[in-house]
Amino acid sequence: MGSDKALLEFHGKPQIEYIFELLQKYCGEVFLSKRQNQVIYGNIPYINDIGEFIDQGPLGGILSAMTSLPQSSWLVLACDLPFVNDETIQSLINQRDGQKIATAFISSSPDALPEPLCAIWEGHSYHHILKLFNEGIHCPRKILIKSDVKLVPQANPRWLDNINTPQEYTDYRSS
Repeated sequence: MGSDKALLEFHGKPQIEYIFELLQKYCGEVFLSKRQNQVIYGNIPYINDIGEFIDQGPLGGILSAMTSLPQSSWLVLACDLPFVNDETIQSLINQRDGQKIATAFISSSPDALPEPLCAIWEGHSYHHILKLFNEGIHCPRKILIKSDVKLVPQANPRWLDNINTPQEYTDYRSS
């Protein structure tokens, strides 16, 4: 994209602000997961990637959050999903299975894989996820594929459409 996708404007405000406000309705606390050197946006609380999870991408952020607050489960939401809304989050929460490693939407792509970045990762799954991480699996989607997860269909196939290029952003803005 060439710029921080969390700062792109969707819904009349930067996406990070929209996500923060959205998740505050459903979560006791909301945090931005960030790299050590990443600039903080506004007054949003954050959790830095820590220890062996630094520079490990989204899974590093998930594991850093789980390490920081080990008794918590985590509703994880990527910053480049502008079609996620209250209905999306409520659907995920309503279908949550706390006995599984995670509850995740099924992607709308033809491969129908679990979407790890719009999912609830259960706190009790930390040691399982860490074991797979230590075995060299650093992709959150691969972690879900190798785990006992609840897969949830999307009521709206656009919910998980992301914006990855300047052209996609331009197309979104003009639609």
